[in-house]
Amino acid sequence: MRIVEKADACSQSGELGRLLRREGLYSSQLAAWRKQREAGALAGLNKKRGRRSTKNPLKEENKALRRRVDQLERKLNKAETIIEFQKKLASILEEPRTDQELEST
Repeated sequence: MRIVEKADACSQSGELGRLLRREGLYSSQLAAWRKQREAGALAGLNKKRGRRSTKNPLKEENKALRRRVDQLERKLNKAETIIEFQKKLASILEEPRTDQELEST
């Protein structure tokens, strides 16, 4: 498309020939490209070139959320363990002592 546009802009005698020589093209190639442009076949040349992005923003968000859930589950497990320990300790400390235990202390 760039070359076709430059060729269309040529207005002086010999300018088109210099452009074709510089780009290493034949006039028949330029004529074919012009026909394709008129037919709409060159519209795809205006698209971005290169590899398409494979990153999916939802995938990234999902991965981050899964990490957060794993982190929170680990914290919950720690908290539950601590609570269970505190319950056991409270039950041990709150049991009434027998006479034998009181004498030994």
